[in-house]
Amino acid sequence: MNVPEADAAVTWYGYPPLEYVDASKIKVPLMGHWATEDTAFPIAKVDELEKKLRAAHVNFEFHRYNAKHAFANETADSKNLPFLKHDPAAAELAWRRTMDFLAKHLK
Repeated sequence: MNVPEADAAVTWYGYPPLEYVDASKIKVPLMGHWATEDTAFPIAKVDELEKKLRAAHVNFEFHRYNAKHAFANETADSKNLPFLKHDPAAAELAWRRTMDFLAKHLK
């Protein structure tokens, strides 16, 4: 929302504090990938973010994965942290969706 020269944006896992999100400033297509078991970025807040984006008529698509934070990070398991877990299937799907989204919006 703070980079007017962007053509599209994709976010994985995280979001800013929602009180700082001025969705009316978002003028580009947005994609988000979220882990439903993410304790750092609770999925309930993603629902709140979606409400803000809908109210501002932002072009967005969000995807939820039954996974933990860092599901696409191949080194997540080596950290031995209970809130991180690599999920190859979710990662593959998220990457495919991301590449399709960028191909569509960055032509």
